[in-house]
Amino acid sequence: MDRLIYIDATMRAESRTRKIARPIVAELAKRYEIETISLDGAGFPAVDGKILEDRNNGIVPEEYAEMARRIAAADRIVIAAPFWDMSFPAALKVFFENMSLFHITFDSDNTHCYGLCKCSKVLYITTRGMNIHTGDPLEQATPYIKALSCLWGLGDVYVVSAENMDYSTPEEIERKIAAATFEGLDICRTF
Repeated sequence: MDRLIYIDATMRAESRTRKIARPIVAELAKRYEIETISLDGAGFPAVDGKILEDRNNGIVPEEYAEMARRIAAADRIVIAAPFWDMSFPAALKVFFENMSLFHITFDSDNTHCYGLCKCSKVLYITTRGMNIHTGDPLEQATPYIKALSCLWGLGDVYVVSAENMDYSTPEEIERKIAAATFEGLDICRTF
């Protein structure tokens, strides 16, 4: 069975983003072995000068290297993260920094970097409180995930989003969640 990494960067127990992601991941579990990485409370450190010095000397915590290897070997990746401060939660950025490991998720030929990951499709699931669409210059999460996909060699990035959630009635929110879930389930057919 092919493997899928599900990165859950939702922080609230009743996350609207997680409400969309759950049925999509459940559908994908029919075809993929799912490994969930929950970032709420995971405590990955910000990559600082000491960590970079350690990396330059070949010192990487084995649990991080092993997790990065599993990411590199995954056939598909699903990321669920709400829209925070024009992007996504800092915990997700810190996680990516800790998994961006030379000779594991990417490499270099001394001229260019290239990805080492097996994954050919990424699904990014998000909810945005404001009326900001995917591709809007104010939305910086999708461009970052696409750039990381290039660095790691992850393949195509699909986005499912529900927007203007903070300025909608409860009924409108539920309709938006249902519509985004339906869109995600449709993507599952060929994901």
